[in-house]
Amino acid sequence: MSTNVPPPAPASDWERHTHQDKELVKGLGLTSATMLVMGSMIGSGIFIVSAEISREVNSPALLIGAWLITGFLTIIGALTYGELAAMMPRAGGQYVYLRESLGPLWGFLYGWTLFLVIQTGTIAAVGVAFGKFLGIFFPSISSSHWLPGFWQAPEWHIGPMVLGNMKVGLNTQNLVAIAVVVILSVINIFGVKTGALIQNIFTSAKVAALLGLVIFGILLGRNAQALAANFGANFWKGAGLGTLHEVGAGVLVSTLTVLAIAQVGSLFSADAWNNVTFTAGEVKNPSRNLPLSLVLGTGVVIALFIACNFIYLSALPLAGSPTGSTLVERGIQYAREDRVATAVMTQMFGSIGGKLMAVAIMISAFGCCNGLILSGARVYYAMAKDGLFFRSVARLHPSYTTPAISLMVQMVWTCVLCISGSYGQLLDYIIFAVLVFYVLTILGLFVLRRTHAEAERPYKAIGYPILPAIYIVMALFIDVVLLRYKPQYTWPGLFIVLLGIPVYFIWRPRATTSG
Repeated sequence: MSTNVPPPAPASDWERHTHQDKELVKGLGLTSATMLVMGSMIGSGIFIVSAEISREVNSPALLIGAWLITGFLTIIGALTYGELAAMMPRAGGQYVYLRESLGPLWGFLYGWTLFLVIQTGTIAAVGVAFGKFLGIFFPSISSSHWLPGFWQAPEWHIGPMVLGNMKVGLNTQNLVAIAVVVILSVINIFGVKTGALIQNIFTSAKVAALLGLVIFGILLGRNAQALAANFGANFWKGAGLGTLHEVGAGVLVSTLTVLAIAQVGSLFSADAWNNVTFTAGEVKNPSRNLPLSLVLGTGVVIALFIACNFIYLSALPLAGSPTGSTLVERGIQYAREDRVATAVMTQMFGSIGGKLMAVAIMISAFGCCNGLILSGARVYYAMAKDGLFFRSVARLHPSYTTPAISLMVQMVWTCVLCISGSYGQLLDYIIFAVLVFYVLTILGLFVLRRTHAEAERPYKAIGYPILPAIYIVMALFIDVVLLRYKPQYTWPGLFIVLLGIPVYFIWRPRATTSG
């Protein structure tokens, strides 16, 4: 007598992770993994976004407060992700955690959004910032120097195509960004060790640049006018919980709300700390090195970021005028092109200081792009292995054992995003979606503690369940505020996430077949 016994379901990642990614080269030790965390976090944001934050909060204390909140959230996130990384050291990182805790749909939605907005958008934004600072040396490289376009046919038009509040087109600034993305994507084909070597060199250089900014700021950067304007009783000006702050045209909000809005800049600057988990299949002794690299990397970078903002406040007044003729008159709020760090170094050392800072920032942005390009491609590779992305993306380069096709696909879409908006617009699109998936991933930890209580946990999240719960509440509050007060950017991001649902059900038959 025969019985119809259904075939066994494909083994979950949980059951097979001990046989993880054996085709990938284990080329990342603790130093390289930590450098990847730090290098992905330190891009261009810390040198720029304090200008926008200061215009939003209009208070020295709240400027520092915005960075302290970001640091608190980032370190809690790193402590929590350390447990997941040690349990499931697979290529794809956060994609894998969501798939195993909440189901394959959620993993796919993360990978889908990562590809369309989060990772590629961050790479594009940092690349555009590289072009912004290169423009200090070559004035022809500018966001206002548009190249001819064909969108106003039959005559070619020099200028952007305006879509809603976005200016889409090719200018010399984003052309430089495209060149950076293409060069680094090709370099990363030549082995993970090659990418890691570049990452280590550039991360060392930009950490040294941040340290130099802090040390020189302490020794030489203090400006009497800035100290009087920003510290003492003035430090707390406008920081009371009952103070109302204007957002947009006459809209008044509370201090907590304006701090949530200000998180767009600071969270973007500190983001991508999770990228090391994408490369878990290439990390040596991942159960130890992944949690350790997350904690070490985020801790050092957050300390540097907060110190840099104190240096900004000691060198330039927070408040300023967009028409000011001197650095002090323009202040932090209206530093030219939002280049706060460059303005501070110029204040200390004259024009040569500004140029040195610009070089340091370009090194930082270049290294950050490299880390993001290296790690992001591993997620699409992992999705393709599950049948949830183009099958060819799962193929490795025969000589260098790198996800070469994944790198090229990521490169093409990133180049499209480079011409789709300004630095600030890309930044706004990214953060909302990033927080959505951080919340879901940390919720996944609660699920796994219940559904896989007996699983081996080489490292357990410090402060569980209180700290992860605090993260979820704070991140949800920020997302709700952004939906309310920056709807032109956040709703499109939410739409992109939801659009992934029907796409998943189109891809799912392939996933079943490949399983």
